[in-house]
Amino acid sequence: MPSAKLSVVSAFLLAAAAMLSGCASKQPDPTAKMTPEEIYAQAREEMDNVQYAKAVTLFEKLEGRAAGTPLAQQAQLDKAYAHYKAEEPAQAVATLDRFMRLHPASPAIDYALYLKGLVNFNENAGLFSSWVGQDLSERDQQAAKESFAAFKELVTRFPDSRYTPDARARMTYIVNSLARYEVHVARYYYSRGAYLAAINRAQQAIADYRDAPALEEALYLLVQCYDALQMTQLRDDARRVLESNYPQSRYLSSNAAVNQKSWWQLW
Repeated sequence: MPSAKLSVVSAFLLAAAAMLSGCASKQPDPTAKMTPEEIYAQAREEMDNVQYAKAVTLFEKLEGRAAGTPLAQQAQLDKAYAHYKAEEPAQAVATLDRFMRLHPASPAIDYALYLKGLVNFNENAGLFSSWVGQDLSERDQQAAKESFAAFKELVTRFPDSRYTPDARARMTYIVNSLARYEVHVARYYYSRGAYLAAINRAQQAIADYRDAPALEEALYLLVQCYDALQMTQLRDDARRVLESNYPQSRYLSSNAAVNQKSWWQLW
């Protein structure tokens, strides 16, 4: 019986020691006595010093400390921007989606949409420079499409927003980029003799991205693919469309070749 009592006492002492050890190792919260305004000021200072992880932590504390106030909403937007600057696009987008879900009537919704578009736009900024040596058919264009969707919602819902002119310009760039991507993949398939796959990608570009500069080459690819497949009627139809829309096209010359570099290709 005494040994059983000793076991109980030992277990109690061990548990108490563990609790004391945990308390001793726990760091005091440096913001405990700070006002929400002071926390925000410190978070902004960390942002200015490029200490984005520290800024995110402070913005999160401020969200809890000032819940339900305009300052808490501002903290959410600034936290999203900190994630964006820290090259953490998934966290930035998640924060912005949460902000728009919780505050659908906020006067800052236009900014939230703009920042969401910008996050995905910049994630996709290295689109063409990173193509070298890759199978182009495997690249994911989801970031560009999500960026376009955010910008489109911004310009549709807030046509007079200060962010709308820049959003429109970026939308044009995205459309042209996506069209170039489709055409480049079509060229990739053509070069490997996958003519039907090349036709599908070229037609997709023509259907989805009207007026994009890359469509000139898309039409030329159709001419070449149909010719390779001995589909003369479709080849001649595609050539007539090319001549009608691009009468000065370099692809109409007898020396044109589908494997020569496009005007936009940098390598």
